[in-house]
Amino acid sequence: MKHLANEDRYNQFSYKRCGKSGLKLPPVSLGLWHNFGGVDPYERSVDIIHRAFDLGITHFDLANNYGPPYGSAEETFGKILKQNLAKYRDELIISTKAGYDMWPGPYGDFGSRKYLLSSLDQSLARMGLEYVDIFYSHRPDPETPIEETMGALDHAVRSGKALYAGISNYSAEQSKKAIEVLNSLGTPCLIHQPKYNMFDRWVEDGLLDVLESEGVGCIPFSPLAQGMLTNRYLKGIPADSRAAKAHFLKKESITSEILATISDLNKIAANRGQSLAQMALSWLLKDKRVTSVLIGASSVAQLEDSLKALKNIQFSNEELGLIEKCL
Repeated sequence: MKHLANEDRYNQFSYKRCGKSGLKLPPVSLGLWHNFGGVDPYERSVDIIHRAFDLGITHFDLANNYGPPYGSAEETFGKILKQNLAKYRDELIISTKAGYDMWPGPYGDFGSRKYLLSSLDQSLARMGLEYVDIFYSHRPDPETPIEETMGALDHAVRSGKALYAGISNYSAEQSKKAIEVLNSLGTPCLIHQPKYNMFDRWVEDGLLDVLESEGVGCIPFSPLAQGMLTNRYLKGIPADSRAAKAHFLKKESITSEILATISDLNKIAANRGQSLAQMALSWLLKDKRVTSVLIGASSVAQLEDSLKALKNIQFSNEELGLIEKCL
């Protein structure tokens, strides 16, 4: 059944200009890194994506190897798009990436022109699309000239297979060079997608300044530190949690010191009328250099709960001081 979108979807929040481009993004975007693969219930994926769009989320972020298995998140999204949301294609910002391992052999990893452009063709086929809105180099390649990697992004845009180019996981220095090369080719860098949260703040040591000075947007992933910045682990490690499954988060990462910090942050959040997860999202969005934050969702309820963060993204100096003391 075709989905009839909520007519009030664009009155939920304000959209923010991405860097100095003409493109605006929602303050919260939906990432399909987890929960949308071939191993996950399809109907649940449908419900989450429909609800996200009804709530004003227009940006859906993927990568070639999201799943599991690799490629299956793009297949799931493509199926939902074709069956339910095709009429809204021009209202959607769909991004994908290439840079991590995707297929065996020397041409299915890192940043060669061969890999990036082949991967983009495969991603378009899986999603049933003629183009994606943003195509990213998912990570820098120490063995491939940055001119080749950025040249591939430029070609993707000029060939009409992507509207914008982006980079992810690039350091401040690497980003400055990548942006410079893209500018010289006439295809400006739209956006950078770094890992950034209260526990992982490397972007504050130069990267955010580079993005601001160059007019490039920023969309952090892992804003909740793989679930650590929630109340998930306050009473131990649940059997079905990422830490228990060692799924991008290991049990040994949940130290007594970390738990004490999480507990203190949770109290600050409660005094703000927020959950810890909501405060962690608000804390990122308080920075004008952050265009949008990428959240994951394993249920409609979790998605809706995350969006409540937008009700309060203002912090007093006292609150910020208390948070810094905790961290």
